[in-house]
Amino acid sequence: MSVPFRQTLAVLSHVWKNRIAGNNRYPLVLMLEPLLKCNLACAGCGKIQHPAEILRRQLTVDQCLQAAEQCGAPVVSIPGGEPLLHTQIGQIVAGLVAMKRFVYLCTNAIKLTESLEKFAPSAYLAFSVHLDGPRQLHDQAVCREGVYDQAISAIRAARQAGFRVTTNTTVFSHTTVADLAELFDVLMDLGVEGMMISPGFAYEKAPDQTHFLGERQATNVFDQLFSHPHARRWKFNQSPLFLQFLRGRWSMDCTPWGSPTYNVFGWQRPCYLISEGYADSFGDLMASTNWANYGHASGNAKCVQCMTHCGFEPTAVAHTLTTTRGFAATLRAILFRSSLPAIVTDTRSIGQRWSPVIEDEPTRASSTAPKLVSIDDIHHHHAA
Repeated sequence: MSVPFRQTLAVLSHVWKNRIAGNNRYPLVLMLEPLLKCNLACAGCGKIQHPAEILRRQLTVDQCLQAAEQCGAPVVSIPGGEPLLHTQIGQIVAGLVAMKRFVYLCTNAIKLTESLEKFAPSAYLAFSVHLDGPRQLHDQAVCREGVYDQAISAIRAARQAGFRVTTNTTVFSHTTVADLAELFDVLMDLGVEGMMISPGFAYEKAPDQTHFLGERQATNVFDQLFSHPHARRWKFNQSPLFLQFLRGRWSMDCTPWGSPTYNVFGWQRPCYLISEGYADSFGDLMASTNWANYGHASGNAKCVQCMTHCGFEPTAVAHTLTTTRGFAATLRAILFRSSLPAIVTDTRSIGQRWSPVIEDEPTRASSTAPKLVSIDDIHHHHAA
């Protein structure tokens, strides 16, 4: 795990302040989309299919900072579109850093080198560069040749200028373990602080609908990936339990309110990946959304194959910080990577509160689906 200690403390403080206050639903990450315009048209992206007049719209600096204040999340991710196309992105980031939010500016890095002068290196700022594989695979994914080389050059420039750099990799059905291993070795050699990885979400509007992973495919790929001989040198900017969830070795449901999205339309309902309307305020989003309609356990067809970090990382963090078994499993994953727990299984009888049981031997994930556990389950368990 390669999450800065200062950020870990901020998240821990945020979680326990909300728990002490009796607030069971709170976000950990604000997904702030200051614009939806992009300078790429990736085949697997479903975020930029809007009329030209919408793509020309931008959030103001004040709107961005007010959203961060309303939400209160300690971490702010700035995706898009391409955030570096925003005319005031430097002021937006400076304002968030002044609020001591941990900012991850997501970028395809095409404009990163020329934009570095707009920012100041800070412990609160990291550029999260999108890279989906080695040169040929990445350029194929973004539908343009030369983007991989631009991204690698920009990472070098940002590191030399003293900036924190992380990466974000989306895995599709044509991605191989060898592809990912090659990319991760290159990124470690470049001095990248940490990497994020997640299966692609099957956006309804994505031009390419044929290369999204099913759950069984995804767990097989990730289990092989994290068993790779080079895996010990790779640093991931994600929680150990989320990585084990990707392997099929930890069962949990998503937390749809854990990473709320604010963009030019307002507060997106219910989450970053699914758009079913907008709320005028963060409070309205939290109070009026029927959260039971989302997540694996809901049976919602839009959610059933989702394994992305924006929904499941908040649950993994809650398991780690608020359950003894989750905390123990996290420590074991950090200290003994080769001794990973098997998938948690449901051993309760009907009517009992659910509590995860971790088997001792590191077996492959069972084909029998375990009971999913969400943040609401955790809070109910501790209140009982």
